[in-house]
Amino acid sequence: MPRRYRAGLETRHRILDALRPLLADAGLEGTTIKALCHRAEIRPGSFYNLFSSKEEAIVTVVREAIEAVDPDPAHEGRDTVKDLIEAYIRFIEDEPTLARIYLQMAAGAGANDDHLGGRLLRHHRNRLDRFADAMARQHPGWDPAEARRRAEFLLAALNGMTLARALDPTFDFAAYARDLLETRFATN
Repeated sequence: MPRRYRAGLETRHRILDALRPLLADAGLEGTTIKALCHRAEIRPGSFYNLFSSKEEAIVTVVREAIEAVDPDPAHEGRDTVKDLIEAYIRFIEDEPTLARIYLQMAAGAGANDDHLGGRLLRHHRNRLDRFADAMARQHPGWDPAEARRRAEFLLAALNGMTLARALDPTFDFAAYARDLLETRFATN
């Protein structure tokens, strides 16, 4: 591996490793490029060689955290609705700061920044496709439109419960998310 490429990867890791605790300490608004570069011990130019904005770096950290709990990382179509809900639970329970920050970005910056909004919307559509495919495999009698409609309802419920958990850390997200498997969103 060329030295320059390796140095870029090392800098990327330093940025992303510094970003997690900075978000936990300072929140979305308090996380600045200057603070991030200071914590990662890099210059701003090095940051901008790898990321176009702090939001892009944050979305990268969130994506990596979600990928870490993915029940079917190769996307071979082997995951079930239960697998996907359990992965969602692991992300929310294991990464509450990232879940809260992601919600803030989706509600705020995503609405005002077309590039970021498009990226967040693509992420939602990919997740929707995964849930719809799992539902269609679980219920072969459903037409694709029905599986997609139910997947959209299920994700809306999960997203709403994520907001409840962000506002109230005592909210039992896992119990309610698992209850969704028993509802009409995923069965019948």
